[in-house]
Amino acid sequence: MQLLPVYHQYAADHDWLTIVQLPSHAPDLNPVEGVWSLLRRGPLANIAFTDDDHLERALRRDL
Repeated sequence: MQLLPVYHQYAADHDWLTIVQLPSHAPDLNPVEGVWSLLRRGPLANIAFTDDDHLERALRRDL
């Protein structure tokens, strides 16, 4: 993804801001990717949760 020139200018105007472009797919830089990978392959992969409590119960039971 290319950054728009406005973002580069904003970063240049604010010395406290550094823009770092990461690879589009970098699971080693985002540890939660491992959790999502497990969820996609496990028993929770094809469930439509009815509410937050349903999601929490399923996570606690199956993880």
